[in-house]
Amino acid sequence: MITPFDDSYFMKKALQEAEAAYDKGEVPVGAIIVHKNQIIARAHNLTETLTDVTAHAEMQAFTAAADFLGGKYLKECVLYVTLEPCQMCAGASYWAQIDKIVYGASELERGFVNLKTTLHPKTKVVSGVLEKECSQLLKRFFVEKRNLN
Repeated sequence: MITPFDDSYFMKKALQEAEAAYDKGEVPVGAIIVHKNQIIARAHNLTETLTDVTAHAEMQAFTAAADFLGGKYLKECVLYVTLEPCQMCAGASYWAQIDKIVYGASELERGFVNLKTTLHPKTKVVSGVLEKECSQLLKRFFVEKRNLN
């Protein structure tokens, strides 16, 4: 049976959030959290808007999902994020005990994979979902940012 609710479907929803960040002049990273094929949280970077270095898309999504579920643990939840999580966000996913992380573009300098950040032992990781689309949005943002300066 083919389900329309696959990783690509949900990553497209995260990309919509990244576009919202882009429109606000934020680094275009979007995240959603899914519980039993239902989107329970949507978020994007708000570090500039809130002048808060911790206001990453993932952190905003974790807070919204925990509020929705009424508890701090995000078991049976999947995080879809357009850019590989940093150490802070990966660490938060550890404490939230999220089941699965799916990301689009890799972050070779600050991502959790190369920095060897520990995830929760039960967390599964899928990388490269819509990687081209996720990377292109980030590249476009930084090219435009550099041309303005």
